[in-house]
Amino acid sequence: MRKRRLGDRGLEVSAIGLGCMGLTHSLGPAVGTDEAVQLIRAAVVRGVTFFDTAESYGEANEKIVGEALAPVRDLVVIATKFGWKNGDYRAGRDSRPDRIRFVAEQSLTRLQTDRIDLFYQHRVDPNVPIEDVAGTVGDLNCRRQGQVLRPVRGG
Repeated sequence: MRKRRLGDRGLEVSAIGLGCMGLTHSLGPAVGTDEAVQLIRAAVVRGVTFFDTAESYGEANEKIVGEALAPVRDLVVIATKFGWKNGDYRAGRDSRPDRIRFVAEQSLTRLQTDRIDLFYQHRVDPNVPIEDVAGTVGDLNCRRQGQVLRPVRGG
């Protein structure tokens, strides 16, 4: 499968990614966990390396993505998003720095991983200066892995 480079820090992903929202959220009835895990793993076998989820898709979504990708974690890129009050898009936006840090920690736990490869704002929050959002994401505990900076748990 063809690859694409995201940004200028060396993050490389498959040209085709898998957005996992529909597994548990918005697009009709959710599929069962086993079926969702099988689908994600089948995508990996076919060369997909980019998987996108979000806190607002529900805890189950990040948990499924984490479970499915655990055996191949070092071969894939996981993206997840923040930016809603209590993770609920219907409740409005919330990208305050303390909320961003909380979501990062919760996502790491649900994804069963020590890092989030791409962590970004779901929608711009007009009540929080973008500089505060960018600064908070940049201040998350990071370490260098190859050429990619990744938020990580611990030190």
